[in-house]
Amino acid sequence: MTDPANNSAVEARTERARRISQGLALMLAPWAFVVANTGDMVTAEHGLDDTTPQGALLIAAAHPVADKWFTLAAMIGCLLLVPAVLGAMGLVRVKAARLGLIGGVLMIAGYICYFAMLFQGYATIALAQSGGASPETIAVQDLMMNQGIFVVVALTFVVGNLIGTFLLGLALFRARVVPRWASVLVLVWPVAHVLGGPWGEVLGAAVEGVGLAVVGLFVMQNNARSATARSQRPSTATNNEVSR
Repeated sequence: MTDPANNSAVEARTERARRISQGLALMLAPWAFVVANTGDMVTAEHGLDDTTPQGALLIAAAHPVADKWFTLAAMIGCLLLVPAVLGAMGLVRVKAARLGLIGGVLMIAGYICYFAMLFQGYATIALAQSGGASPETIAVQDLMMNQGIFVVVALTFVVGNLIGTFLLGLALFRARVVPRWASVLVLVWPVAHVLGGPWGEVLGAAVEGVGLAVVGLFVMQNNARSATARSQRPSTATNNEVSR
């Protein structure tokens, strides 16, 4: 026969680990993008656009080592965003469940797609190091960037990054589970990304980072409240048995 008190303790430890990891992910994930976006600005070549095959190759050829590390920072941010978004979704699961679910699923799908796009960037760096922006490497890069599956992945990222983040921020605002100013800071990201230009992406990610850090604190506080509630269950059950 299993011991209810022991089961409750195991459940509390599991939830504690999950909530703490989600809270830490919320605090750290946006700052990985601050680093990556800052690096993108620092290594940008005047007049070049990394969304074109030739521009991507020329930028990668000029700063291959920096490009690798800043790409890695963005990939780490993508991985951290998955538990981070799940933690935020958990906070709004009662008062803004539908909005949080839609926004969270879009964000997770979008950043998984972004991870795939970033990983493909290492192929661009390899092409740039081996052949520069020659007609042959440009043709290969053009084939990678303009095939149908790449377009679908890129569009999924855009939707998750902008619409998903906006909906999740709106869910946090409506649910009132964190201070409303923190929710507004999360909502700044999609606006800054669209209207702020390259440096707007850096500033927007930093502002979002402050907002999500507050969300992370509330996720961990929610864990403490849940643990306290669970710790009272065995004693309550024992008292009931004694009264019988």
